[in-house]
Amino acid sequence: MARGSWQPPRRADHTAIVGCDLFVDGVSVESPGSAADLERLHERAREQADGFVWLDLHEPTEAALTRVAGVFGLHPLAVEDVLHREQRVKIERYDDVVFLVIRAAHYAEHEQFTATSEIVSTGFVRLFVGPHFVIAVRQGTVMELSSLRFELSTSRKRLAGGPWSVVHEILDRLVDVYNDVAAALQTDVDLIEAAVFTPGHDVAIEQIYQLKRQLLRFKAAVLPLHRPLVALAGSQFADLPKETRRYLRDVADHHAAAVEEVVALDEVMNALLQARLTQLSVNQNNDMRRIASWAAIAALVTTIAGIYGMNFTNMPELSWRYGYPSVTLFMLVSVAVLYRLLRRAGWL
Repeated sequence: MARGSWQPPRRADHTAIVGCDLFVDGVSVESPGSAADLERLHERAREQADGFVWLDLHEPTEAALTRVAGVFGLHPLAVEDVLHREQRVKIERYDDVVFLVIRAAHYAEHEQFTATSEIVSTGFVRLFVGPHFVIAVRQGTVMELSSLRFELSTSRKRLAGGPWSVVHEILDRLVDVYNDVAAALQTDVDLIEAAVFTPGHDVAIEQIYQLKRQLLRFKAAVLPLHRPLVALAGSQFADLPKETRRYLRDVADHHAAAVEEVVALDEVMNALLQARLTQLSVNQNNDMRRIASWAAIAALVTTIAGIYGMNFTNMPELSWRYGYPSVTLFMLVSVAVLYRLLRRAGWL
């Protein structure tokens, strides 16, 4: 071998690995974490009929993801999709590996919703599911999986179905969060609705629009998951374990409830937005009526004063002893009568 031609063995970039476990028969037998030797773990999993590797990555670099793809045989097109931060929710199959893109949501607690509040955040979770592995690639800070992995590591029964059991647990938690976020948004919408229809409460149109934007962001995460769930629970993935498909159908039912809630909230927000715009239009019309009414009163007084301020020689009223108080009294009476008429008409 020529001098200088030796290269150190390639090693995985472990900076993106937030969790790695080797499961056999639903039990975690090895948890090396970020120091995982992926080639060795994958080989051990393939030696066992019921063995699989559960790998969690958080925003991996292209080099790290390429290395993982080489170990587990991930399709280049799926890897390319992961590298694109914005991706639609979907499910695709590449030979014996299923690629699933889902969108997680998070609700930020707050004391009062304002026109600048950001209460809903979303992030992507990409899942690669193979015969002996499941890889979760997270983007953003939503949907952490460490607590779920710890919870499942003590429950052999829940992971008896292999990699697809992990997928079910992730989807189940994801949909549960959807329902929690929908319930929290329902409270925000109820408060805005009560304020809009309570006299004396001035609700800014920007506040309603901001809540509408937050709801649309959440809606964009929830609704697209319908097709992947239907595909997983149906005949398109008939090779899934029967019991797992049954559990996935349950997840699909819970997701349908979340979709119905989101759609209903969206319709309510549309109605509130329209109602508030109508209120503003009515208020503007009322203001214009008041302005026009006072302008009419001022015009009446100005007209009378203008007539008697012309000082023509042949104006008999100019020589009256009580002309000034009579005209003043006439102006006051005219103003009072006009004010009463405008008041009765609802303009004042």
